[in-house]
Amino acid sequence: MPKRQIGVVSAVFIIFNRLIGTGIFATPSTILKFSGSIGLSLSLWILGSVIAAAGMQVYIIWGSALPYNGGEKNYLEYLFRRPKQLITSIYAANAVLLAYGAANSLVFAEYTLASFSSASSPSSAIFSPVRVVAFICLTGVLALHGLHIPAGIRLQNLLGFMKIGILLIIVGTGFIALSGNLQEGVPRPGNFDSWELIWAGSTTGGSALCTCLYNIIYCFIGFSNVNYALSEVHNPARTLRIAGPLSIIVVTIFYLLCNVAYYAAASKEEITSSGRLVAALLFKNVWGPRAERVLNAFIALSALGNVLSVSFSQGRVNQALGKEGVLPFSSFWASSWPAKAPLTGLGLHWAMCIIVIFAVPPGDAFNFIINMNSYPLAVINSVISFGLIYLAFPPDDSGPLFAPSSSLLFPALIFGCANIFLFVVPLIKPPPESEPYEHLPYWVHAMGGWCIFLVGALWWMWHYRGRP
Repeated sequence: MPKRQIGVVSAVFIIFNRLIGTGIFATPSTILKFSGSIGLSLSLWILGSVIAAAGMQVYIIWGSALPYNGGEKNYLEYLFRRPKQLITSIYAANAVLLAYGAANSLVFAEYTLASFSSASSPSSAIFSPVRVVAFICLTGVLALHGLHIPAGIRLQNLLGFMKIGILLIIVGTGFIALSGNLQEGVPRPGNFDSWELIWAGSTTGGSALCTCLYNIIYCFIGFSNVNYALSEVHNPARTLRIAGPLSIIVVTIFYLLCNVAYYAAASKEEITSSGRLVAALLFKNVWGPRAERVLNAFIALSALGNVLSVSFSQGRVNQALGKEGVLPFSSFWASSWPAKAPLTGLGLHWAMCIIVIFAVPPGDAFNFIINMNSYPLAVINSVISFGLIYLAFPPDDSGPLFAPSSSLLFPALIFGCANIFLFVVPLIKPPPESEPYEHLPYWVHAMGGWCIFLVGALWWMWHYRGRP
C-alpha cells in the first residue's frame, strides 16, 4: 500500500507545476492575433478558466468516488466494464506511447542554454547541446522521483513557490509599465486608454475564435494531475476539494494579470508581429535587453517544474497499468523496487521522452507530437464528463451512483461540450493564416490520436484473444 505523504500544499503544487509550464509566456501573442482585441482576448481567457473549473469539478467527483492511483484509467474502467480490459488497453496505449514530458524538457534545455549564452546551437544535430541538456533533465527527474520521493516532492514544492515569485515579478513589471516607466525610446502603447480602444479590432470569425480557445484551454491542461496519485494523498476527497479549486483560482488570476502586463508594455502590433516570446518583449521594454537572460532562467525553472510534475503522475499511471496486467512485462512496470516508488514506471515514461527528443526532427514533426499529446485527452475528458451524467441517470433500476445535483450536471455538461469542441475543431479546415503546420495537413495530429487508440485496441485483440 503506497504511503500517504501528499498533503494539501503538495497537492496544490503538483497541480500548479503542471498547469504553469511555458504556455503563459508564449500563447498570449497568438491569442491576441486571432481575437483581434485586448478585451476579447481577456474575455476568452476568462471563458477558458470557467471550462477548467468545470473540469476540475468533474475530476473532484470522480476522484472522491474512486480515490486510487491512475486517474482517468479508473474512471474509464468503471464506465466500460465489458469487454474486459478493452478500455484499459486503449487507455494504456495513450498513457504509455505519448511522451508528455518531452516538450518541456526541451524547453528547459533551450532556455537554460540561452540564459548563459545568446549564441544558438543547431538543434538538428543528434547530440546537440539542447538534446543533451534535455536528457540530463529527464534523467535527474527520474532519479529523484524514482529513488527518493520526498526529495522530489520538496523540489516540486520549491519550484512551485519560485513560479509564484516569477509570476509576481512579471505582474509587478506590468504595473511598472502601466505607470509609464518604459525604456528610453519605447513608446507608450496606451492599450487601456479607453473602453473603445480595448475592444477595437475584435474578430467575429468562428475559426479564429476556435483557435484562440483551443490555445487557452491547452494552457489549463494539468488540473487533474493529483488524481493520478490519490492513493498517496491524505484524505483524498478533502484534499481534492481544497487543492483543485485553489489552484484554478490562483492560476486564473495570474494568467489574467500576466496578460495585462504584456499589453501594458507593448503595442498590439509589437506583440502580434514579434517572433519572440511575449514575456521577453515585456522585460525588454521595461528593463532593457539584458533582462532577457534573466527571464530565460525563469522560464527554464518553470519548465523544470512542469517536467517534475508530469513525470510524477505518469510514473504512477504506468505502474497502475502494470498492476492491471495490460502491459508487456507487467510485473516489471508494477514494481516499487528499490525505494517504494514507481521507478520502473517512471523509467518507461523516461524512455518514451528520450525517443522523442533524439528521434523527432525540429519543425512540423515536433509540433505534431505536442498537439497529439493533447488530442486524445480531449476525447477521454468528454467521455468521463458525459459518463458522470449517465451514472446520475442510469437506465436500469440500480439507482444512481452520483446524486444528479447541479454541482455535477452543469460542470459535466460544460466540460464535456468543451472537449467535444477540442477534438472536433482540428478536423475542420482552418483559414490559411490559422494552419497549425507548414507542410503537414491540419488534421494529422487528430489522425495520430485516433491511431494511438487503435493501437490499444489491436493490442487487446492480440493479448486477450481467447481469454474469458
